[in-house]
Amino acid sequence: MRVPNYAGLVELVYDLTGKELISPIKSSGLNGKKPALYQRYRIDRPSKDYTDYQEELMYQLVPMLKNDYYMGNLEAYQKDRLFVLSLNDYLKKHRGCLKEAVSYNERSFEIWGREKFLLREGGIRILKNLGLAPEDLNVYDTTEPLAYYSHHKRVPQKILILENKDTFYSMRKHLLGNNSRILGEEIGTLIYGAGKGIHKSFQDFTFCVEPYLNDNRNEILYFGDLDYEGILIYETLQENFRDKVKLKPFRTAYEAMLKKAGRIKLPNMKEGQNSNIGTEFFSYFSNEVQEQMKHLLQQNSYIPQEILQRKDF
Repeated sequence: MRVPNYAGLVELVYDLTGKELISPIKSSGLNGKKPALYQRYRIDRPSKDYTDYQEELMYQLVPMLKNDYYMGNLEAYQKDRLFVLSLNDYLKKHRGCLKEAVSYNERSFEIWGREKFLLREGGIRILKNLGLAPEDLNVYDTTEPLAYYSHHKRVPQKILILENKDTFYSMRKHLLGNNSRILGEEIGTLIYGAGKGIHKSFQDFTFCVEPYLNDNRNEILYFGDLDYEGILIYETLQENFRDKVKLKPFRTAYEAMLKKAGRIKLPNMKEGQNSNIGTEFFSYFSNEVQEQMKHLLQQNSYIPQEILQRKDF
């Protein structure tokens, strides 16, 4: 829009100000002319009318859903509205389905038609905004199934959890080669722990495995890298499942690692490892072996369990 002169500009500014389309930035100061105008004005965008959303939040949501957050953040409600209404509709019509526990992804698809929405696409955030936690939807987390190889199904038996895949494969080959013992111990079953992954997958141990592995007469051993992380995996696993199983380090395997490492230049430990380990792991070994292990850690060295090969078993 062109203005022919200053008088026209004044008229336009007064008109836009009166319609609340612009407002003066008083800190910019006056321009010194008559009639005076401010040097700068800001554009005032018309405020949105959220009346319908307010009424929807107040009168349409089921009592299970709290409206406090969205009543104070109506712009956020506008963005999340379709997801909120999908949940609201589900709770109105299908709340009885919550009596049966299902997985996160199954419940997510049931409510929103998107299996990843609850865990990966903002579903947890929306639940929190509505005063809910995932547990209110009666969901459970799923774990990666345990990978294991059973050499026999007799009970009682010794079950060996292995931190790394290579050692799992090598020991399985050893047992398949008409052997029943590994480093002097008769082993019935090998479990691949996948490093820290064992903490999660072991939660479902009692569901995932066959009955002979659940026999409370079985003995469960653990064997991993000899470094802070490997020891911490064992100690955390033992602490988390202390009431269910008795977990011990595979003592002869760690001793064999130390013996073989005496002739080898060892690598440095990976940076950033948590050195806050306890004493339970060491308590299964003689004082001499404990000293060797602690000296190794103090030197910032470690022994990967892959130091032992099939020929060593």
